Amino acid sequence: GCGMSALWSGPEAATAAGARVVGETPAEIAGISIDSRTVGPGELYVAIRGETHDGHEFARAAIEKGAAAALVSEPKLDALAGAAPLFVVPDSLKGLEALGCAARARSRARIVAVTGSVGKTGTKEMLALALSRQGETHSSVASFNNHWGVPLTLARMPASAQYAVFEIGMNHAGEITPLVDMVRPHVAVITTVEPVHIGNFPDGIVGIAEAKAEILKGLVPGGTAALPRDNPHFPLLRERANEVGAKILTFGFDPEAEVRCIQMDTGPRGSSVIAGFDTQRFSYKIGAPGEHYVRNSLAVLAVVLALRADAMSALKALSRVV
Repeated sequence: GCGMSALWSGPEAATAAGARVVGETPAEIAGISIDSRTVGPGELYVAIRGETHDGHEFARAAIEKGAAAALVSEPKLDALAGAAPLFVVPDSLKGLEALGCAARARSRARIVAVTGSVGKTGTKEMLALALSRQGETHSSVASFNNHWGVPLTLARMPASAQYAVFEIGMNHAGEITPLVDMVRPHVAVITTVEPVHIGNFPDGIVGIAEAKAEILKGLVPGGTAALPRDNPHFPLLRERANEVGAKILTFGFDPEAEVRCIQMDTGPRGSSVIAGFDTQRFSYKIGAPGEHYVRNSLAVLAVVLALRADAMSALKALSRVV
């Protein structure tokens, strides 16, 4: 038809999720939602069991609100008698993960994954802004960076996307690995390593650095690790990047950084920056004040260079950062 193509055809989504369909398979799926209050017409509602609520309790309401179908776990089926259409899977979260993996498999996008103790949401937002000047860019909403946020963001990735930016978070060792294995980025960014959630790490901050470095294991072959040259744990991160055969691109204020800040004027309305890479100089403005925005912008420039995107055009977008 005309206009925007659907996110998924109904049969394609059901097959990707490994679902059997109760009722009539919808022709198409316009989007994916896990919130029955905001589910849009034609969207697939995914019933997720959260900390406080089980989404299955709201599946019927979601369908009544115009959802195309609800993705539900087999054991919850009895309580949903009469509701249709349902995509029935053994476990709804696993079904969402399968849908996310299918979205990744069909995608031709250049994909970036961002983690770090601080700055990951800011860097992800900056990157999405910068890359959207180059082509259709898909990115995580808010900080959808956990065990349901990452597969949900993947499942929402349109087949037409040219770039995609994923945020990956963690509070414990081992949490990043299964998420980055789904995302399979071309570029992985570690913004910084700080003592956040340190109580969960018997090895202290070295344990945190190791956990952040898990993001490097998911890189596609020949992928790039964008690493914070200023961080005291940089040698460990570099070692982990070398172990997986990643290309390494460093960023920061350290003169040794490959993408480095040469000059910075920061004021109440934002910053003017001159960054260097090799013999090139990049001059740009950031619309929000603060040195942390400058640091994040260096990570953004590193990613843009790693993707061989147009750096000048990307950096122009940063004046719109608020």
